[in-house]
Amino acid sequence: MGDVTEAWRMTGFGLDKLVREAVPLPSLGRRALLVAVRAVALNFKDLLLIDGKLPVMSLPFVPASDAVGEVVAIGPEVTRFRVGDRVLGQVIADWADGDGPPVLHKQTLGISLPGVLARHVVFGEDAAVMAPGSLSDQEAATLPIAALTAWSAMVESGQSRPGTTVLIEGTGGVALFALQFALAFGQVPILLSRHADKLERARMLGAKLCVDTSANPDWTAQVRTLTGGRGVDHVLELIGAANLRQSIETVAAGGRVSLIGQLAGTELSVPTPVLTRNRITLQGIATGSRRQFERMNAAIEALSIRPVIDAVYPFEAVHEAFEHQRRGPFGKVVVSLG
Repeated sequence: MGDVTEAWRMTGFGLDKLVREAVPLPSLGRRALLVAVRAVALNFKDLLLIDGKLPVMSLPFVPASDAVGEVVAIGPEVTRFRVGDRVLGQVIADWADGDGPPVLHKQTLGISLPGVLARHVVFGEDAAVMAPGSLSDQEAATLPIAALTAWSAMVESGQSRPGTTVLIEGTGGVALFALQFALAFGQVPILLSRHADKLERARMLGAKLCVDTSANPDWTAQVRTLTGGRGVDHVLELIGAANLRQSIETVAAGGRVSLIGQLAGTELSVPTPVLTRNRITLQGIATGSRRQFERMNAAIEALSIRPVIDAVYPFEAVHEAFEHQRRGPFGKVVVSLG
């Protein structure tokens, strides 16, 4: 293995400043794991970082946060893992259980901690979980943000119950995991997308109720019609900004909105009278804890859920992978180090 490895590092902002370099092998702490990365999944936040829209700790910087790999060395005080285990990193590294640290994202892979777009990375023992044995490396890599965010919103916070209606916006990674969880738990998902072809693909996954928002700009009315005028029990708000106003207007009395995405911007528009009159719960969602991650992985194995991957790129084609991510994938984009 030697003393060096290889990584993609940001030397500035923009994809042209993302370069592949030989770098020193990460040092191994007493309670840490040295992991040979097998696959990395990309997220919208990675593009925000590369484009200079999120603060970076320092340059050069290794982006991305979602990776699966094999443990190739362990520190002398490690007890939870052994060499040969296949593991995933916990994105918010200091959130093991409970409500999380007072300020999230102080210890976050690919933002405040070095990312994972490298052949070798180090995970703290308390910030790693075993990868589900039922999934391939490429499938497992998609779980840390997209799957755990959907799980946190729908199960840990949303208390999913059979028969409840869930409005899911888009066909990206979080959305399709939410669709799969909703179907697995006997809920009734309603899927929104402005792409008719992606809605057709979603129907093949089991989405029976779909709304083409390009053909139906006033999609709130159509969602209300699909629920017999009652509204939905739960909205996964994945777009943000002014879209939140329409989302709230679809919610049934006593329902909830899980605020996740900011694709349309970071400032929100909220119809306060509707929110208060209908006693709607509005909750921000930020992935989840390591314990939640472990519970989700067990459920994924038990329910035979397989992540939806739109495309897989080799490690050498990272620029092409990010361009695909920018176009808006159906599910996840993965980089394989296989």
